[in-house]
Amino acid sequence: MANASFTIADGASPLIYAAGEWTLDGGIIEIDPEIRRFAETTLDKPLTIDMAKVEALDTSGAMILQRTMQACGARTDRDQPLKGFVNVSEHHRILLEQACEHLVSCEVPERPASFLIVLERVGKGTEEILDEALHILSFVGAVIARMADTFRHPRRFRLTSVVYHMETSGLDALFIVGLMSFLIGAVVAFMGATVLADFGAEVFAVELVGISVLREFGVLLTAILIAGRSGSSFTAAIGSMKLREEIDAMRAMGIDPLDALVVPRVVALLIAVPCLAFVSAVLGLIGGGAVCALALDIPPALFMARTQEIIVIDNFVVGMVKAPFFAFAIGVIGCYHGMMVESSAEDLGRRTTIAVVQSLFLVILTDALFAVFFMELDY
Repeated sequence: MANASFTIADGASPLIYAAGEWTLDGGIIEIDPEIRRFAETTLDKPLTIDMAKVEALDTSGAMILQRTMQACGARTDRDQPLKGFVNVSEHHRILLEQACEHLVSCEVPERPASFLIVLERVGKGTEEILDEALHILSFVGAVIARMADTFRHPRRFRLTSVVYHMETSGLDALFIVGLMSFLIGAVVAFMGATVLADFGAEVFAVELVGISVLREFGVLLTAILIAGRSGSSFTAAIGSMKLREEIDAMRAMGIDPLDALVVPRVVALLIAVPCLAFVSAVLGLIGGGAVCALALDIPPALFMARTQEIIVIDNFVVGMVKAPFFAFAIGVIGCYHGMMVESSAEDLGRRTTIAVVQSLFLVILTDALFAVFFMELDY
């Protein structure tokens, strides 16, 4: 058998003489670019394809012939699948009819204006954000209700699970939180002293370190690290259980996943984060005191004396009051996205990323709201 080929009798009504073996093995791939170019240059002309010399035809060859004849709908329609074909055998006729039914339209839909696309994406994004916010609020209400019910019935309280999550989310994070707080305190003291040196007021670096670490940096840095470390682990752990259908098995056994998975994690963070925030504040002060002693010639005794004299306990209280709210937001968001994981590992990774981003956003937002609140109270 000869390879696929064609000749063209050009004119007002072009005529294609197809010949040879119009199959994949017959080399239709080699002639496909040429016949495409012909089809593109003759869209406004009627076409006839003579198949008298076609020795073999498969589905791919029939698709190419039909695509050439259809020419994106410029020459004929699918209601007449054999229009334009002549000298077609019975076997070839069946293949051409089937190819016509499955030919994909190449019509390009009209694209809306760019600003309409932007408006559409903004609208869809806003709708998704509002829908997600409503789901999260509903989940928050369910968690609070389960926690209240658990404390009314202490036998439901899973102490072992709470202690375990306090260890993994709090105690195991102590080193990284303490180290980062120490370094942040040192950096604040050094940068503050560098700026204050221009005014001959390096000694006020003590106040700068004390107020910033106790009021903001200690608890905020702790919450950010816990959100990235523990919040993501909550989503990953619960999401993995969801993928393995363990949560469905728990429901089948009459165990509420909120009681078994969510409440212990949230309670553990409510206890662990304030403790970590306290340690973070202390180590931040130690880091600032170390820099003051080594770089500013402010002895530790003077640093502690000025800290006790100038920095009132209100700054420490303001920082510690925020910790439970940060902990609750991180725990609820991490558990919520874990419970929302669908049946794919890709969705688990996406939910884990979203959990961290939303936790950080809520931590910063809550901190800003507290700042405004305490400013209005002049506290």
